[in-house]
Amino acid sequence: MNFDIVIHNGILVTVNPDFDIMDDGLVCVKDGKLKQVEAGYGGRPLPEARETIDAGGGIIMPGLVNTHTHLPMTLFRGLADDLPLTKWLNEYIFPAERKHIRPETVRLGTLAACAEMILSGTTTCCDGYFYEDDVAAAVSQTGLRAVLGQGVIDFPAPGVPHPVDNVQNALKFVQKWQGISPLITPSIFCHSPYTCSETTLKKAKNAASAENVLFQIHTAETKSEYDQIQAQQQATPVKYLDNIGILDKNTLLVHCVWLDDDDLEIIGQRQAKVSHNPESNMKLASGIAPVPKLLTAGITVGLGTDGCASNNDLDLFREMDTAAKLHKVHLLDPTVMDAKTVLKMATIGSAGAIGLEKDIGSLEVGKQADIVIIDTFKPHLVPLYNPVSQIVYTAQGSDVRDVIVNGKVLLRNRKLLTIELEDILKKVADFAAVVKAT
Repeated sequence: MNFDIVIHNGILVTVNPDFDIMDDGLVCVKDGKLKQVEAGYGGRPLPEARETIDAGGGIIMPGLVNTHTHLPMTLFRGLADDLPLTKWLNEYIFPAERKHIRPETVRLGTLAACAEMILSGTTTCCDGYFYEDDVAAAVSQTGLRAVLGQGVIDFPAPGVPHPVDNVQNALKFVQKWQGISPLITPSIFCHSPYTCSETTLKKAKNAASAENVLFQIHTAETKSEYDQIQAQQQATPVKYLDNIGILDKNTLLVHCVWLDDDDLEIIGQRQAKVSHNPESNMKLASGIAPVPKLLTAGITVGLGTDGCASNNDLDLFREMDTAAKLHKVHLLDPTVMDAKTVLKMATIGSAGAIGLEKDIGSLEVGKQADIVIIDTFKPHLVPLYNPVSQIVYTAQGSDVRDVIVNGKVLLRNRKLLTIELEDILKKVADFAAVVKAT
């Protein structure tokens, strides 16, 4: 068989069910899928291929999967830092969106976000925002894989001036993008239990269920949200959502900081999934999600960055390092959230959280060829005793050398192949100048 791509001379970190790590690995790609994943190829002749990539002794691993983003919000990176969530949203972010978010700026912010993700080893993201049709068009242009959710909120929003149209608008987006691209999976994203009424939540969930797509929602993010829902509904945010029929295996609960033991049991029983966003939670002082308890309960937890306005980056390598260390110091236990657990969370766990675990998240024959190569020939990455620890605690997004999605090379030797980066950065700078002036 003549392959499309053959990758060799690297340490394979497969994240397969046995978590095999293979020295002198070989990966063969054909028609966008992994056809061979094996170790110890040695000095034998390489299989014939249209393109052969020498990993240079680096690490070959699955692409990272970011389970929570607001891609166009790269345009508001650093706009309003060091503020409580409510003030940050109501006094800065929502007004900025009303003034500056248009289809063309959404496309610009999305392209900038995709460039940042590719350059830092993310091959799949799960997004929730407005003008999501324009987000999808921009993401498609870059070659990234994505689950994209049209935003639903009970206020006038970008592209949805009349809230009465919010769910119908989301449904229209889903129906348009169903089956158009193997890389784009549509979704519906309700902002939160406190910005969407019970009627809206039920309508949106019913629409998502009818189309068999993921339903995303910020849940139990802050103490103020927890207290508000308790006062209004006499239940925790998780119990409230469960009481109105929102939780099932196709529900992604984002943040999940303020949970009690009953909430954990409900999430597990309903097989809902969780997106953990430690850096955003820390920066907004939302709290620390009980992720070790969630994992012990058998709940699928993926890793996310949140948007650039609240993180302020999309680098999942930094997020892995933070996730591992945050829970150790919080629980005063250096063994909790070990490197293997965190790497799984950012790959196969994240894939499972957004319903794509059969296709991505590990290097296994038959899966989609979403692959990252890390250049380990750098001072901060030598010596290399344990590649998994090196990935989680030492590697940075800037160490990513090559990125392949669906068998297509998007980054080669740190050069983006599908995005004109210089042009994008100039346009983002022009946009920022307008924001500053207003």
